[in-house]
Amino acid sequence: MTADGAGSLDDRFAAAMGQLLGPDFPPEVALAVSGGGDSMAMLALAHNWTRRWGVALRVVTVDHGLRPESAAEARLVAAECAALGHPHATLRWHWDGRGNVMDAARRARIDLIARWCGSIRHVLFAHTADDVAETFLMRLARGAGVDGLSAMAPARRVGGFTLVRPCLDMGREELRHYARTLRVPWVDDPTNEDPAYDRTRMRRLVALMAAEGLGADTLAAAAGRMRRARRALEARTRDLARAAMDAAAPEGVAGALTFDRGVVEASDRETQVRLVAAALTWTSGAEYRPRGPAVEALVETLLSGGRGTLHGAEAECGRRTIRVWRDFAAVRHVVAAPGPASAWDGRHQIDGAGIEDCEVRALGVDGWAQIPAHLRENPPEGAPPLRIARACPALWRDGALAGFAPMGFGPAHAVRDRRSPFTAFLLSD
Repeated sequence: MTADGAGSLDDRFAAAMGQLLGPDFPPEVALAVSGGGDSMAMLALAHNWTRRWGVALRVVTVDHGLRPESAAEARLVAAECAALGHPHATLRWHWDGRGNVMDAARRARIDLIARWCGSIRHVLFAHTADDVAETFLMRLARGAGVDGLSAMAPARRVGGFTLVRPCLDMGREELRHYARTLRVPWVDDPTNEDPAYDRTRMRRLVALMAAEGLGADTLAAAAGRMRRARRALEARTRDLARAAMDAAAPEGVAGALTFDRGVVEASDRETQVRLVAAALTWTSGAEYRPRGPAVEALVETLLSGGRGTLHGAEAECGRRTIRVWRDFAAVRHVVAAPGPASAWDGRHQIDGAGIEDCEVRALGVDGWAQIPAHLRENPPEGAPPLRIARACPALWRDGALAGFAPMGFGPAHAVRDRRSPFTAFLLSD
């Protein structure tokens, strides 16, 4: 599958793949292909690229079942894959009618692909420069700042695999011209013309703005500069976190992020807000960071010596430290089994001998009361106080507290946090 005049796009795709996955390419990659023009053009580009580099290719289509045509579109992708010699799978999802359908569909797509891809660690998506421009305008309309306006990452970890976007510097029309040249079939999703969707309206707006020099390329470039600025701000926040955590290290306790108040106060407000937002997100395990105005209000409260609850986490400012920990209300009903096969609250793995018949639950006030008085009155170094300890994982057996590692109570067991360290999280996409 080759075409005169298509070489430049092939070369750009190969360069992007080399930058994102090279120089030692994985033996196999997957493609998420919907049947639309962008993804079918990416399938053709990837087919040509894999023939050159010897990388095996598998293709997946998620049929969300939201339109009667979706099943036929999945069959079109399957037929093209059969003609090219690549295995194809169709994954089906049914909306339960709850929440925002577009957001639910996006989450379902990632979850279904994560369960399907097995040992494949890289999945290609056909997001384009036009997608970046449209997203930029959608977020601008919602009052987004630097983070919201920054371009989507060329690669990022989601759901256990790396989502790779090799077409971000390509325009939608470029890709469709490529597909037309190679006679690659595709279908147009009618929702792309439905003004009920934000993206459709922004797509039309981009076309109108192009006459004034504000087309997709210009907007995508602006989003790219925002991304660069965001990375610089994230690095500054990481530096503040390291300095504030190092200064507060002697007063750190299990189950909480602890920052030196003086170090935080000496920083600028933007970095303070970013630090607290990231601490709340890391502590709660939330997918998204809390909204800016709420974080700014909490920062104001903390630096005035107060405390607050936000985004599934609690925070307080003492005379010398600022601490952030998990909100007990968010975990009071969370239950998991000990051992490597399970993680309490999605992050804490508890291992030890003789605890197989236990369950992992939050300590709570009831558990705290069952810790021997001499441990509560003279706790080990670094043990958390009740307000923090109650949201920490503990071992329970037959309704009674069996163990709490930070206090050295119960059978020997260890609590391991599966998350990336906080400072590494600060630079994650």
